[in-house]
Amino acid sequence: MTIHSFPCFINSETEILILGTMPGAVSLAKQEYYANPRNHFWKIIYTLFEALPIPENFEEKVQFLRSNKIGLWDVLENCERKGSLDIHIKNQKENDFEDLLDKFPSITKIVFNGKQSHAFFYKRFGQIEGITYFVMPSTSPANTMTFENKLKIWSNCFK
Repeated sequence: MTIHSFPCFINSETEILILGTMPGAVSLAKQEYYANPRNHFWKIIYTLFEALPIPENFEEKVQFLRSNKIGLWDVLENCERKGSLDIHIKNQKENDFEDLLDKFPSITKIVFNGKQSHAFFYKRFGQIEGITYFVMPSTSPANTMTFENKLKIWSNCFK
């Protein structure tokens, strides 16, 4: 079964683009990025910006990212995958980052949420001039690293 990513949340002020690989099953069901309550993404972001508690409303979360010049998208436009694990992805198609970066030249930093998102991106696009890459540990519950360790590593790309 082919699954599709969500639209990007990017505007003309976006400087940092956070890229996942493809939304997991819970996110797809809710039609929200990082909707699995066990995923550490939102807790990491809100903790780094000292803005806890995390709102329940997805639109408020997106607005928070925008207010901090952060965009959100996935490397893949669509793929076939059973379950939520990236290792099961096949027949993938990447999003058009060349066009995106032309439209939004203020993006100078791409933060990959996990090694697999970086691997798919790098295989297709390589190192894009003028963009600094950060490969962060996946915030997915499948990554058993502690929240504290993930937070410490993620803090490096927001200094």
